[in-house]
Parts: sequence; structure tokens; C-alpha cells
Amino acid sequence: MSIPIPREDRAAAGVLTMFFAVVFFTCIDTSAKWLVLAGLPVMQVVFIRYFGHFVYAMILYLPQERGEVFLSRAPLKQLLRSTFLFGGTICNFFALQSLPITVTTTIMFAGPIVVTLLAIPVLGEQVGIRRIAAVCVGFVGVLIVIQPWGTEFHPAMFFSLGALVISSLYFIMTRMLAGVETNATQQVWSSGLASIVLAPVAASVWVWPETGMQWLVMCLIGGFGISGHILATVAHRWADASILAPMIYSQIFLAAIAGVLVFATWPTIWTLAGGLIIIASGLYIWNRERHKPKG
Repeated sequence: MSIPIPREDRAAAGVLTMFFAVVFFTCIDTSAKWLVLAGLPVMQVVFIRYFGHFVYAMILYLPQERGEVFLSRAPLKQLLRSTFLFGGTICNFFALQSLPITVTTTIMFAGPIVVTLLAIPVLGEQVGIRRIAAVCVGFVGVLIVIQPWGTEFHPAMFFSLGALVISSLYFIMTRMLAGVETNATQQVWSSGLASIVLAPVAASVWVWPETGMQWLVMCLIGGFGISGHILATVAHRWADASILAPMIYSQIFLAAIAGVLVFATWPTIWTLAGGLIIIASGLYIWNRERHKPKG
């Protein structure tokens, strides 16, 4: 069995790597929304995303790892991590069916709150009261976006909230397995398990693509998936989950660009206002970590 690369203290590199992971995560959401709007069922799109991920993972890792790529040192944790990943994806894709990509993205910005708080009892990470206060301020921004008290609230936002909690658990499990499992095993398990579970559901609602562009996006979404999650796995090996979590804030700019260019939808004033509050809290957290004494 291949020996996993141990954890390293490389916070700056971890943060930069996580940013590029977020770029690919935005590409996944954009591709998924585009395919659903093109007429493909949500569960089919979820299956395509993971089956493509699995195919790319096998091409990348099987020649080197051979059968060892399927062997896990912590199968129960891998099972939980994989379940959290595709469970969060299902919720997110259903949300994208009805909500603008900027809204679903901004709701997910509450992830640092969940990750930071869970990292204390689950991972034993040291999180100061100021960092907790900062992510809670960020949550105020999320409330401004969701507006549960106003007419702009949409029931699909519950799917986004579900994706938020489940995805946070995925990142916690990713950090827990860092230095324990190889990247190859994590990629094959997460995509393979989802493909097996979702295949019967996708087959029951399958709609064949009608254009070359639909086929192209179907092929690309799996590549976006494996690229983003490889980078996220590496980032969590280099830095604490609670440090990396605020990097998801950068996605508001990426989602806004995708919304305008691909779907011709502009973010609302509430989305922008809430996003600015969230980003401000994230920058405060980053500044605190950058100046924190080492050792």
C-alpha cells in the first residue's frame, strides 16, 4: 500500500492552493446549472459529475498505484467523507436549478462558520474568540443575501443550507484524513462510491444530450471535479481547515463573472452587500492568521 504524504506546515501555499480549488468548484457549479437549464435532469448531472471524476481519477492514478488505489487505511472515514461530498453536491445542484449562482455561492460562504466551529471539537484545532466572532459577522452577510424575512426568499434556499452543512462536514473529514490516506485513494473512493450509488437513479431519468456543447460540458465537469478536489486535498494537508475555510469567499467574484457571462444574470444589491460583509470578515481572519506568532 502506498505511503501517504504527511502533513506539512505551509499555510501560505495551502491558502493559494485552496483558491485555485475554488476556481474549479465555480466551474463545477456553472457547468451543472448550464446542463440543468439545457434540460438534463439534476440527478443525471450529479452522476455525470462524479462518473467523469472517477474516469479521470482512474486514468491518472491506476497506472502508478494499480490495485492499491482502492485500499483505504480508514474505510469508515472514507465512506463518510465520500457520502458528505456527493450528498452536498445533490443539494447544491437542486438549489442551482432555481437560484442564481451568485445566491447559492454566497449562502455557501457560511461554510467557514460551520467548519471553524466543528474543527474545535472534531479536529482539536485552536480557534480564538476573535476568529469565531469574525465568521459570525460573515454569517450576518449571508442572512442579508437569503433575506428569510422578505419576499425574495425562495424554498430552494433550504437545499443550499443543506449543502452548506454537508459540505462543511466533507472538509472536516478531508482534514481528518490528510496524512492518513493518499490523494489517489481519496479521489477514487469519493468519485467511485458516488458513481455506484447514483447510477441507478441517473439511469431512471436519463436524457441524452442533443448538442455538441452539451456533450463537451458533460465531459468537462468531471475534470473540473477532480482538479478542484485534488487541490483541496493538498491544501488541507498544508494548512488547518479553519484557516482555509475563508478562501471560499473569493468565489463571490468568480460566481458573479460566471453569472454575467454564462447566464446573463447580475448579482442583486443584497447579494453584493452581504458578500462585502462576508469578505470583510474573511480578510480579518486572514490578517489575524498572517500576524499570529509561530510555534
